[in-house]
Amino acid sequence: HSPMYFLLFNLSFIDFSYSSGIIPKMLMSFVSKNIISYTGCMTQLFFSSFFVISECFILSAMAYDRYVAICKPLLYTLTMSPQACLFLLLGVYGMGILGAIAHTGNILFLTFCAENLLNHYMCDILPLLELSCNSSYMNTLVVFTLVAIDIGVPIVTIFLSYGFILSSIFHISSTEGRSKAFSTCSSHIMAVSLFFGSGAFAYLKPPSIIPLDQGKICTVFYTIVVPVLNPLIYSLRN
Repeated sequence: HSPMYFLLFNLSFIDFSYSSGIIPKMLMSFVSKNIISYTGCMTQLFFSSFFVISECFILSAMAYDRYVAICKPLLYTLTMSPQACLFLLLGVYGMGILGAIAHTGNILFLTFCAENLLNHYMCDILPLLELSCNSSYMNTLVVFTLVAIDIGVPIVTIFLSYGFILSSIFHISSTEGRSKAFSTCSSHIMAVSLFFGSGAFAYLKPPSIIPLDQGKICTVFYTIVVPVLNPLIYSLRN
């Protein structure tokens, strides 16, 4: 019941939830025509946005947990108390809900008037913008601004945490102490690199630079591959 495992439990819950909202529908397309209603599409968009944004912030909360564990070990129990963990978690899911409402609201204002054939295996933001008949520069700007916040804020938190961690590690005199500190962070660094790397590549460049087919590969990576790898990364670490 230590804070690290409390946060890991929530990471696993988030991974399981957003994969469950995407993979069954994707697998259906292998055996039959993949059809989804407008309401179903918006629901899938809302929950996938909610869980993906929540994962961004849970990974930053885990980085903060590692920072306290390595840089302030004597204050760890006090700083990462059950109440503090609960507040961190409320912040994580609160940002997830706000981001999901903003993304879904942005898409709900669009009109779809063509044959409505979505070039994707899920209801994702950029393919929906491309399919819409009245999407404007403002809609695209809203998407990239929200994505920049949802990826940028956690990444800054993670970099700051690891900056302080590295500074503390270099002040450790024993080699054993240094290797122990590095091993404490290794699994988290791996999970962060995989998730943010694929997410940033998929969303922080306009579709004109990255074709949608290439974007689909990145989406497969962070919606399916990363949730499969996370338990393996942390289980092997344990």
